[in-house]
Order: sequence, then structure tokens, then C-alpha cells
Amino acid sequence: MTETQAQGETAHRTDVAIIGAGPVGLFAVFELGLLGIKAHLIDILDRPGGQCAELYPEKPIYDIPALPVVSGQELTDRLMEQIKPFSPVFHLSQMATDIAKTETGWRVTTDMDVAIDAKAVVIAAGGGSFTPKKPPLKELPEFEGKSVFYAVRRREAFAGKNLVIAGGGDSALDWTLDLLPVVNSLTLLHRRDDFRAAPHSVAQMRKLVEEGKMKLEIANLKGLEGENGQVSALTVARADKSEDRIPCDTLLAFYGLTMKLGPVGALCEKLGIALENNLIPVDTEKFETSVDGLFAIGDINFYPGKLKLILSGFHEAALMAQKAFHYVYPGQKLRFEYTTSSSNLQEKLGVK
Repeated sequence: MTETQAQGETAHRTDVAIIGAGPVGLFAVFELGLLGIKAHLIDILDRPGGQCAELYPEKPIYDIPALPVVSGQELTDRLMEQIKPFSPVFHLSQMATDIAKTETGWRVTTDMDVAIDAKAVVIAAGGGSFTPKKPPLKELPEFEGKSVFYAVRRREAFAGKNLVIAGGGDSALDWTLDLLPVVNSLTLLHRRDDFRAAPHSVAQMRKLVEEGKMKLEIANLKGLEGENGQVSALTVARADKSEDRIPCDTLLAFYGLTMKLGPVGALCEKLGIALENNLIPVDTEKFETSVDGLFAIGDINFYPGKLKLILSGFHEAALMAQKAFHYVYPGQKLRFEYTTSSSNLQEKLGVK
């Protein structure tokens, strides 16, 4: 299963491009795969799973069929295992910035200059794009995108940096452990000595601090020092109200995410799709929008009686795949098969 593609690559070709790698987008890979349809997925997050994995990894979910209770992360892990036979390609830490019709179908372009040519496009973006919560610092805009970042697009961009990572969740701890080998120095900054991340990650971090390989600062970020977009130090406030400086040249801030419709809404309007309360109207026979070859499944779509449930999105993915087949294999007859009895499908799933 391929990871994030490098910036500047030439266009990729696939059958279907899926915008959104949450549970519904992942299950769409399965339904498409059963029909011999290959997929690429784009997601602004640095890992699959969407809202379930990023915001509520430990939150119990009770309405997934045959699973009385499952966490957001476990559901993501199970879906990833389920779609493994179909070898989907992921373009992570990227946002779809353009969707355009071509002579052969569609081209989806991301903010990392990755282009994906496909016969059909599926928008499975949940409630929209995740956008980072930012520290309330008036000087922040001067440094954003130059020495202050909210995501890791290219790991090598942080090589040799004197890095401060701010935050106490999984993203902050995961990138602390991942980037430590490539940076010059690393300090983890968090407002309290209590973390929301996986316990084993926290334990690893504390061991590295004890060994003197990195620093842990318990304080609140109060300001940035520097000029021309280049950070030189952070101003922090400790619990006793005293202030201090942390020299650095790069800040990675992980303060959580909020959801906005983002560019998906603008792209739909550009294509002539009239949104319904910031949602994408679809035909419930096939979950296609008013534009041929463009589908919307999951919480991003609208139709009478819509229920914003993961299991509803799974149903929508199944019907979408049936219609997408005709864009990928025009002129071919689709023969519906059951996985319980079809030797062809069982072979695709690797169970024969």
C-alpha cells in the first residue's frame, strides 16, 4: 500500500479517485475493488481514518453491524486490513484543490502538485476538510508556511532543524518520535504534564527525555520571536506565571483540528452543483451528483431522509460502485455477485 507521493510527480492514472480516506472512503475502496476497480485516495490528514482516527481514536462506536463496540482507530485498522487485497494508493497530507473534466474522465489536483487522472471521482470528505486550530498569536501569520507549520508534508524538510513540537495528542507524539532522528534538536512543548496520546508513545518520549536525546517543556506558548518569517525563539509561560524563551528555528503546532467544508464546496459550485446547506445533493439510486461521473458518499452528501451514520455511508459506497463500474468499463455488463458464493470475488479477496 503506497504512502504519500512526492511533490512534483507527473500525473497518476487510476480508475477512481476518492477524496477523503475516512471509514466511508476506505469502504468504497472495498466495494470498488470487488468490481475490479482500482482507486487512489486523497486526504488532508497524515493517516487514513478521517475523523474517527484523528479526533476520536478511542471513542466507542456501537452501530457498526456485527461489532457490538469498536473504537474509531480499531474500525480504521479493520477497514485497512479489509481493503489490503486491492492495493489502494494513498496521497496523504494533501488537499484536493481542483477537480476538472478531461477528454477521458477527470483530473484531480492537490496542493502538493499531484495530479490524478481517473474515470470517476468520489467525494467522501465527511463534514469537509480538517483545518488546524492555531495558537492565538497576533504575529503568527508572518511565520506561517515559512517556519511555523501545522502538518508534516515532507519529513526531509525538517532535517537539521532546531524543532519545537507543540501539543499533547497522538500527532504531536508520533511526529516527535518520527522526526527526532533527522532534526538537530527537538523540544516537545505542552501546557501540562499529561498527554492524550497512546501510552506507549508517551513512555517512549519520556525515556528519550531521560536519556537527554530531547527536551520536554511544560508551559503555554505565548509568543514568537524572529523576523522575515523566520522563528528564532518561542516565548512561553509556566504554571508559576514566569516566562522563558525556547530557542528554535521551526515550530510544528498540533493543537487539534476543526472541520470546514473548505475547497470541496467551491469546487462543486464551479462544476455547477447547487449545494444544499453546504452539502452535496445526490441521486439515491447511485449516489451520483448532478454531474456525470462525480459521486458523493457519507456525511458530505444530502438527500431526503439522510442519516449521518457510518453504516449509511457504507450502503452508499456499495451503490456508488455499481454505477462507477460503467464509467470504468463502458459497454461491459455488470454481473452482480455475492462474496459468499462467487469464486471470482473470493479469489480477489485472497480467501481461495
